[in-house]
Amino acid sequence: MTKAELVAKMATASGIKKTEAENALKGFTDSVTTALKKGEKVTLVGFGTFSVSKRAARKGRNPRDGRELTIKATKVAKFKPGKALKDSVK
Repeated sequence: MTKAELVAKMATASGIKKTEAENALKGFTDSVTTALKKGEKVTLVGFGTFSVSKRAARKGRNPRDGRELTIKATKVAKFKPGKALKDSVK
């Protein structure tokens, strides 16, 4: 599903205009992004939890020539689905 398709489904399901649905989606994604940048968790009961995880530095290999290289430590966004979402997908 693309962003445009999601916006259309949100508008239809809630009975609002597509522009309003797009603004709502943008507000949601901006709020989640801001919270994750601060290191906070975002929990939507039944749907899931967005969080930030730290990935340690590690050794890797260049697939082109096989040389070993160091991959820097970084932070990554994670999503853990909630029980209701897991059950509905089964």
